[in-house]
This record gives sequence, C-alpha cells and structure tokens, in this order.
Amino acid sequence: MTKSTARAGAGLQGRDRLAFLLVLVPYLIEHEQVSVATAAEHFGVSEALIRESVALIAVSGVPGETSAYQHEDLFDIDWDLFEQRDQIVLTRLVVIDDSPRFSAREAAALIAGLQYLSALPGSADDEVIGSLMSKLAIGSSGRPTEVAVAASPATAALVPVRDALAQRRELSFDYLSADGRTEHRTVDPLRVESLDRDWYLRGWCHLRQAVRTFRIDRMSGVEIGENQAQHGADDLSVPSDFFQPSATDLTVTINIDTAALPMIAEFFTADSQVREVGNRSLVNLRLGHVHGFKRVVAGLGGLAEVTDPGTAREEVAAWSREALAGYGL
Repeated sequence: MTKSTARAGAGLQGRDRLAFLLVLVPYLIEHEQVSVATAAEHFGVSEALIRESVALIAVSGVPGETSAYQHEDLFDIDWDLFEQRDQIVLTRLVVIDDSPRFSAREAAALIAGLQYLSALPGSADDEVIGSLMSKLAIGSSGRPTEVAVAASPATAALVPVRDALAQRRELSFDYLSADGRTEHRTVDPLRVESLDRDWYLRGWCHLRQAVRTFRIDRMSGVEIGENQAQHGADDLSVPSDFFQPSATDLTVTINIDTAALPMIAEFFTADSQVREVGNRSLVNLRLGHVHGFKRVVAGLGGLAEVTDPGTAREEVAAWSREALAGYGL
C-alpha cells in the first residue's frame, strides 16, 4: 500500500471500513459498470480509497465446503478495465448470486398488485409503496415488464364512503340495482369489505330499515350527510354472508359441472341444496332477481344452465341471444 493510499483511508478504520465495504458492494452490483471518479463522488471519499476498497473486494469471499478459499469462492473484477481505464466491473459475485430473487414476471406481478393497492384511498402510505416497487424492480433477476393498473370505478366512491364511516355520518347516494332500477338511498355506513375484485358497503338502509349490502361501483352521487349515523357496526349484528335470503327471493335451480361449483359459491345460502348426478350437480339458489345472475351463467362458458323455473331459464336465454346479436352472431 502506498503512502497516499494509506492517508486516503486513514479516516476509515475497523468498523467504519467494514461498513463502507458493505454499502460499496451493493452499489457496484446495482450500477454494473462505474468509474472510480463517479463512485468517489457518490460516497464523498477519495478516489484512492475507492481503488483500495475495490482491490480488497477482489480478494474477499466466502470459503466453500472445503473451508478453503477456491477461485469460485472469491469476488472478481475486470482487472483490465480497472487498471487501464479506472472503470469498476464486478465479474464474479459471491453468495449474493445464490440468494433467491424474484423473476422479472414475479416482480411485475407484485408491482401490479402494489399499484392496485396504492389506488385504494387510505389503504397505505404511497411513499412506502413507491419505495417498495422501486426495490422490486431493482432486485429482480431481470427487468420487470412495465405495468399500469387502472383505478376501478369503485375507487372514487370509496373516498366519501370511508370518510363517512370514519366520521360516523349518514351517507346518501343513487344506487343502480342488479335489475337495472335506480333508487336513492340513505344509509348508516357500517363496514367496507371486498369480495374478489368488487368492493361493498355494508350499511343500515333507512329505506329498508335493515342491514343491506351495496356494490360500491354501482353507487353514484355519493354525499356525506350532515346527520350523525344512528347505527354502527358495534350496535348491530352484521351478517358474515354478503347475501341474505328474504321472503321475496326467487328459487332457481342450476345444472352445473361439479368442478365449477366454487365459481357460484358466493350465491350459496344456509338453505342451498346441492345434489350430485354423475359429474354434474343440481343446485337450488335463492336469488333476489335473475338479472345479476345472468352474467354469471354466461361467464361459465357452458358449464352451467338454468333449468327451473321456466321464466328464469327464458330470461337467461334471451339475454344470451341479445348478447350474441351484438356481435352479429
């Protein structure tokens, strides 16, 4: 070691020198190729210290199974670039290469999920989510595909809904029911929950004088009222099931492939009956109306059909014919 190098590293001894090496290695890995001058400027140290540290890294490593240092157990650098052009490139990584990393596709999937989470009002700290997405992009084994997740229609309505819930105030809105009718509702908000991709408000409905469930993406003109809510989640028994049977429900029989039963499980109630016939199942469901269930049957791609009552079967068939006509089929 030259006298000038010794002076350059004199300010870093013992733990300080080790701490510097621990941050220098990830920096060099992240930048792949960097000049000595750039690294020195980044860390605010002398170029001589950078050169000394890189030379030390190049003879450092982790002993293998024989407890002796073999060539593959040591870091290595491109010595020609380092000595002739003052450029640093790590050509062999030790231990770090063996650490499990997300693939580019896995990182992209996680980033998409975090983008969706960040789109939900009040769900998390945006700065923390942004930092985590950046780390996922840098730490994956390859460059993740750029993804963008659009906010759902429920996102805008979630803001006043959650504000009303936090303030324990009445909430009013126009609600488009599954049968296509729009009614104005005033509710005491009790709980916000999600089921698959949809968000729901559980609330005490002033019109029905009972606990009701509302899909948030069907709510419009949402406003927080001036009156305090008279009912809260602690005051009422909120059913765990999203859909509760009532005396006006229609009983519908579905013939469905048994393997597809989980796809309609959300419509099951305590009195739903399932009878298996070979690889098919006959299921009795109680529905408030068939309108919303038509899309479910159509989305099952022939795995299910409505068999009874005839009016419900014809309504589903008519809706399917109308949809096909829209495609010229």
